[in-house]
Amino acid sequence: MMYALLQQPASGGPAWIQFVFIGGMALMFYFLLIRPQSKARKETEARLSKLKAGDEVVLTSGLYATIDRVEDKHIWVKLGGSVVKARRAAVAALASEPETQN
Repeated sequence: MMYALLQQPASGGPAWIQFVFIGGMALMFYFLLIRPQSKARKETEARLSKLKAGDEVVLTSGLYATIDRVEDKHIWVKLGGSVVKARRAAVAALASEPETQN
């Protein structure tokens, strides 16, 4: 029993296996976290760039509005008879798009 406790543990194997493992972890990190997030960001930017007057949208606050006019970083939306200025990023979705459940 004492002999088994005093023995040195076996080495971890060749060093290249550790590099392959780290590379595999990096690829998993990229495909599971970075790539889906950048894809969603690109889709959001494309959706916001296509906004035009007359589109019915849902704002991030949950309000439904109709776009009155579009500027560079802002939009003017009709809410209950009044026109309000909002940032483009405040548009969560087009009202005609089906909602996705996560």
